[in-house]
Amino acid sequence: MELDQEEPWKYMEIERLTPGQLEVLLADGWRHFGTFFFRDRISWNNGRLTPVIPLRIDVNRFKPSKSQRKALRKNNDTQVVFNPASINSEKEAIFHAHCQRFKDNVPSSIYDFVDRNPSVVPCGCTQECCLYLNDRLFGISFIDVTPGAVSSIYAMFLPEFSAYSPGLYTLLMEIEFAKTQGKKYVYTGYSFAENSHYDYKKKFTGTEFYNWQGVWQPLENLH
Repeated sequence: MELDQEEPWKYMEIERLTPGQLEVLLADGWRHFGTFFFRDRISWNNGRLTPVIPLRIDVNRFKPSKSQRKALRKNNDTQVVFNPASINSEKEAIFHAHCQRFKDNVPSSIYDFVDRNPSVVPCGCTQECCLYLNDRLFGISFIDVTPGAVSSIYAMFLPEFSAYSPGLYTLLMEIEFAKTQGKKYVYTGYSFAENSHYDYKKKFTGTEFYNWQGVWQPLENLH
């Protein structure tokens, strides 16, 4: 994947925008954590600067793989609840437990990813996907819901529930939610042209990548 000479990193702070405006930015390779918006065309991966690949799933082309169907079966008893996003002490505790899984680049706060009033700032369209088992909250993902798409922001879960593949399951539920809401795409964030720990995002049928020249293409065209 070759990049032109456009500036490789772009950042901006946006306090408020409409869901429709957010959708335009997503389609042009932008992401955001709270009010911090970024468009990284290259980033560090395995110790070197590597081209970044924005990804999204065409909901109508998606079909779960064998391993994804297995994750769905594991969660037959899991209750899934979508609500406007909010943060409380229970969710902060899940965040910090989740972070214990990492050794490098460990985030310090859930507010690195969402605003303190996430259902309002910045776009008024941020929701959460909550997973419950026997009335216990064990996994959460945050998403933006725009007129034609869903965009994943961040997912976290209690490590003792890892056997349920909660990170994968929330994404599968986001795809299902997008389908039931008549959305066309689920934006899954960034990956790299080379191997990385984000490669799981490439394992969804119907995935497209952005070529940084205004065109989304099927992932199988990436070379």
